[in-house]
Amino acid sequence: MTKRFLIIVFILFSVITTAQERTSSPYSFYGIGLNTFKGTVENQSMGGLSIFSDSIHLNLRNPAAYGKLALTTYGLGASHTATEVMTSEESGTANKTSFDYLAVGIPTGKLGFGFGLIPYTSVGYDILDRNEANNTASRYTGKGGLNKVFLAAGYEINENISVGVDVNYNFGNLQNKNIFIREGLQYGSREINRSDLSGFTYKIGLAYERMLNEDLQFMFGGHYTPEANLSSANERELATIIFTGEGMDIAADTRQVEVADGDLTLPSSYTLGTGIGKPRKWFFGVEYTGSEASDFSNRSFALEGATYNKSNSYKAGGYFIPNYSSLTSYFSRVVYRAGLRMDETGLNLDGEDINEFGITFGVGLPAGRMLSNVNLGFEYGQRGTKDSGLVLEDFFVARISLSLNDRWFVKRKFE
Repeated sequence: MTKRFLIIVFILFSVITTAQERTSSPYSFYGIGLNTFKGTVENQSMGGLSIFSDSIHLNLRNPAAYGKLALTTYGLGASHTATEVMTSEESGTANKTSFDYLAVGIPTGKLGFGFGLIPYTSVGYDILDRNEANNTASRYTGKGGLNKVFLAAGYEINENISVGVDVNYNFGNLQNKNIFIREGLQYGSREINRSDLSGFTYKIGLAYERMLNEDLQFMFGGHYTPEANLSSANERELATIIFTGEGMDIAADTRQVEVADGDLTLPSSYTLGTGIGKPRKWFFGVEYTGSEASDFSNRSFALEGATYNKSNSYKAGGYFIPNYSSLTSYFSRVVYRAGLRMDETGLNLDGEDINEFGITFGVGLPAGRMLSNVNLGFEYGQRGTKDSGLVLEDFFVARISLSLNDRWFVKRKFE
């Protein structure tokens, strides 16, 4: 058991020290970046539902689910995103491959624990804005994001009700660079803003399930995250640059501008959902998430034309298994998942609401013994709008995860 812990801890810290750009969306400029984590591959393949939980899969969005685990469960996920970015005049494409989560769930009777690492938000964009009338060009680039290391616990009060709590330590940085050049001039200007963020957030969760008859099961769940503050250490650098023909900017002189540090407030949010199904056969559920209005006015630079309103997210999805216990047909034991989601992000740019939707589907492929499986998930979606000179994004995401099960706290009968 100790050896397993050491391997897991080593992997966690190796991943933490590896920086990634997990998105290519221009909308990741705003707030603390684009929220790129919406659950495990199993959850995301069902439209992002967080109300469904069982004894052999991790549910990283509702801590109450840890109380239902029967086996020690490891979860590791990654994804590849292909995005087409379109304005009313032109378009471009981008591809990103990223690590999504690493987590472990450990049952100890009615009490279950979980810990892991999740890259939670991401900043990653590269925009060139030419003004032919003035013979000028501005290039905007950004990178960074917010990660969280979490420790969670869930307790099964009785066969129907479980409760849980999540403690997250959030850390990361947001970096934005703006280069301005004018045709015919040797020099240009560069501004770099950086915010280093850190702080704790918390979540409480509830899961309720009950058999209505010998075949039909009812589920209800919810979780709540209180408002929290992250400390923000801000810095700004201004420079006069020489812009080379190879696209490199060489600083001729630089100066640091003092920028006040502060706190960045993350709004409270809550999720409620319900569903019905037959265990190990099928399930269908719906879910709503609401979040209070955000206020990022204390970022280290002004965000002109951007306002933040209350956000709303609507999800529906489920799964189907032809024959869970089939001994003759592998594909009868495969879990087939599908769902859809609609997100009102709360971000408004120049009077236009930035919304997002996705259609998801996937499969869970049985692998090896101890109920382990490989999960494949896919999503097609859109984000934004071409109106008011903004950007519409078409994206396709392919996801893969390993869900591995083992027993840690069972004594061996034979040595």
